[in-house]
Amino acid sequence: MVINVLKYLEDSALRMPKKLAFVDEAKTINYDDLLQQSKKIGSAISKELDGQIRKPVVVFVDRNLDSIIAFLGVAYSGNFYVPIDIQMPKMRVDLILKTLNPAAMVVTPVSKTFSFEVAPNLRAIHYEDAIRGEYDDVELGKIRRKIIDRDPLYATFTSGSTGIPKGVLTCHQSVIDMTEALVETFDFKEDHIFGNQNPFYFDASIKDIYSSLKCGATMYIIPKSYFMMQGKLMDYMVEHKIDTIMWSASAISLLANSMAFEEKKPVYLKKVMFSGEVMHNKVLNYWRNNLPDTKFINLYGPTEITSVCTYYIIEKQFKDDDILPIGIPFRNCEVLILNDNNKQVGQDEAGELCVRGCCLALGYYNNPEKTEEAFCQNPLHSFYPEKIYRTGDLAKFNEFGEVMFLSRKDNQVKHMGQEWS
Repeated sequence: MVINVLKYLEDSALRMPKKLAFVDEAKTINYDDLLQQSKKIGSAISKELDGQIRKPVVVFVDRNLDSIIAFLGVAYSGNFYVPIDIQMPKMRVDLILKTLNPAAMVVTPVSKTFSFEVAPNLRAIHYEDAIRGEYDDVELGKIRRKIIDRDPLYATFTSGSTGIPKGVLTCHQSVIDMTEALVETFDFKEDHIFGNQNPFYFDASIKDIYSSLKCGATMYIIPKSYFMMQGKLMDYMVEHKIDTIMWSASAISLLANSMAFEEKKPVYLKKVMFSGEVMHNKVLNYWRNNLPDTKFINLYGPTEITSVCTYYIIEKQFKDDDILPIGIPFRNCEVLILNDNNKQVGQDEAGELCVRGCCLALGYYNNPEKTEEAFCQNPLHSFYPEKIYRTGDLAKFNEFGEVMFLSRKDNQVKHMGQEWS
């Protein structure tokens, strides 16, 4: 039984220590080195914090494997990581840090200047110094025995409908449940090669990261600039034989709108998954016509339910103006659609999409009022405590029992998979 995501890394490092784990534009790392360096970061954090655990530790991130090593290092220290984009405006960072009151930050080479500009007084663990040091297996073992699966692993901040950042706090159990569901449903294996597009400050990236760790697969961190230069992107995907992607729908649309497959196609792609915004069938049909042997999957789920809760494997043809279902729930998850009277909707009736299961986040960090509002008692019964998450999305079931997304209840819009007011 897996109760800590670090077990994925340890198992893969034991089975295939020299296997390539992650690749960015400048560096590569195998599973054994990933394990060693993560432990070193964990020991450095634990020493700096005098053994404190379950505290927020900020990681100012860019698209590099140092960010992933820092995440895993924070997990080894028994704390939870909070990724913040180094391109984020200082005013927004200030709001996040005020809510968070973090214990420390991990300062990577790329984030050093930004880190000390926005958080000059925050206790710093220097990444380069830490990975040159040693790790304390005895101390790490003591920490590990104190951590349970309901302890937080990370918090990601979304603006929501108010514009005020909300820190969605997610535990090990939820990430494990999501990872196991993805691996089982889509038959991920160690020979899969993932191509990451979602930024690491955005929760959608956890699908790539933890699926790779679980399987002992390889994940390429595709340079952001390549999405503006589709020729380079196609060359990159073919060169590295990328066969599985879990991108935002907007990234999928970008390639279709620019007719990216006219000169070269990503011929090794076997699985294309997308989420974050509504996928239009006109876009999808461009991909399907150019990659007829590739499997396409529509994924749905907000940050508060650990990135995904439903999926739809696209096997039939759709017209350009058809609406694509968001599908059926993953195992160990139930989707409820409730009307204004908090009753389950009838046939073809619209209502608010709600979710129950251990995919639910722990809540919003340091925000009990918003937590109580969104993570509430299941209104279908009052016999025992059972939380559901109200997504704020309107949906209905079609004649096949599949969920159809309709719209937002409020005025939120999404851009590149993130919610903004």
